[in-house]
Amino acid sequence: MKINRHAKIVELINKYHVETQEELAEYLNREGFKVTQATVSRDIRDLKLTKVPTKEGKQKYAVHQTMETEMNEKYIRILRDGYISMDLAQNILVIKTVSGMAMAVCAAIDAMRWNEVVGSIAGDDTIMCAIRSVDDTIKVMDKISKIVL
Repeated sequence: MKINRHAKIVELINKYHVETQEELAEYLNREGFKVTQATVSRDIRDLKLTKVPTKEGKQKYAVHQTMETEMNEKYIRILRDGYISMDLAQNILVIKTVSGMAMAVCAAIDAMRWNEVVGSIAGDDTIMCAIRSVDDTIKVMDKISKIVL
């Protein structure tokens, strides 16, 4: 129930300009989630929501994204620093890296959470990514190329 409520909170704050915990509780109650202000307060803390200014000069709840953005930049740097080349074998993407960098680059790719990537494994200088389809492999290669070039 908590996971569904958290997903609904994110949906609601992206859809509406929610300024207060009470307002968020009202929206949740209308959506069938019976919550109190105290529950909403805990959910806000769990989700690490923050208040951001609106164009109208008011404040609204939003998902705090600076940490995620900072992590993505680190992963992009690791991918750029470690990448040498890549090739596809049907729906398997083989990525060559600088010696000793495969695990870090592999972790960076996993952290990108691309839907096309089912999973990946790393050796010392080689990564194998299982991709959902050949077309998806080409999409992932394009994404990586845009990052590293």
